[in-house]
Amino acid sequence: MTVQLVTGEFSKIETLDMVTQMFEMRIKFHEDKIMSSHNEEDIKMRENKIKFLQGELGQARKYLVLKDELIAVSCTITF
Repeated sequence: MTVQLVTGEFSKIETLDMVTQMFEMRIKFHEDKIMSSHNEEDIKMRENKIKFLQGELGQARKYLVLKDELIAVSCTITF
């Protein structure tokens, strides 16, 4: 199944906000799992995933700041 989550052109500010919220949601997901986990390996894996997501968000922000005012965005979820 495929779900088109986002599609369209958005302002730079809207795009930054949308992307930031998506990354923050994923980070919070892993933080919540860490809080309920007692498995050391799982916690370390999730901590590494959080660091990775934070780095990716930083890269995305740097990229988007350099873009024109309208940015085409497409986000599809497949499962």
